[in-house]
Amino acid sequence: MEHLEGRVAVITGAASGIGLALAHRFAAEGMRLVLSDVEEPALAAAVAGLPADVEVVSMRCDVSRLEQVEALCDLAVSSFGAVHVVCNNAGVGGGGAMTELDIDDWSWILGVNLWGVINGVRTFLPVLVEQGEGHIVNTASVAGLFAAPFMGAYNVSKYGVVALSETLFNELAMAHPDVNVSVLCPSWVRTNIADSARNRPGGPPADAGATAEIIETFISRGIDPAAVADRVLDGIRDRRFYILTHEDTAAAVEARMRAILDDGTPPMLMH
Repeated sequence: MEHLEGRVAVITGAASGIGLALAHRFAAEGMRLVLSDVEEPALAAAVAGLPADVEVVSMRCDVSRLEQVEALCDLAVSSFGAVHVVCNNAGVGGGGAMTELDIDDWSWILGVNLWGVINGVRTFLPVLVEQGEGHIVNTASVAGLFAAPFMGAYNVSKYGVVALSETLFNELAMAHPDVNVSVLCPSWVRTNIADSARNRPGGPPADAGATAEIIETFISRGIDPAAVADRVLDGIRDRRFYILTHEDTAAAVEARMRAILDDGTPPMLMH
């Protein structure tokens, strides 16, 4: 999809980080925007921060709830009559040893990171197929390509997004080649993901502060979300499936694949 002016983009998790950067990048291309986030005040601020000439609608949406994602799709179609780019971007972080993660941690992280993407694909894909064009961008992570320790639930969610996206790519190539999909696999990006436990049902776990501090150390060295948004835009235009953001990702993926082919053990790879 080379020409984006006047097209409609839906972005979840649009109030900050990569989602907000995507909103600004797409707006610069003249796209019309449908933005959602679980945090209403932050979403309102994000909308207010866009250029005045941008056509935009927004609504609060918990992507783990199918009915709310369906309402978001209804808003997009009723407002603009079509959907061309869908960024299933909303996500949360979470860490801890596998022996310490409780079922609430698993439910929350998988609910947003994996079921949020499932719900987005399930809801928007029929619209794109019916209109005969479109592009889905699913936000995974390098954590979907290799697994670092103490990030079990997060890794599982992101591996799931990669598997979903790879499956969808081949199915679309076989039956609906005018609809495309990309999977975004960034490494560390300067976002608020270290503080995502603020939105965890029931409040942050007892050790959330310590975990967030460790993650924040890595995030502070990350790239600007605007650089990720540029990669996504290029990926859409070039119909690129894997959208990577860091030069060292390829070597880490190669190390994991080499361990598999050589009948080895998982290498200790950090994101």
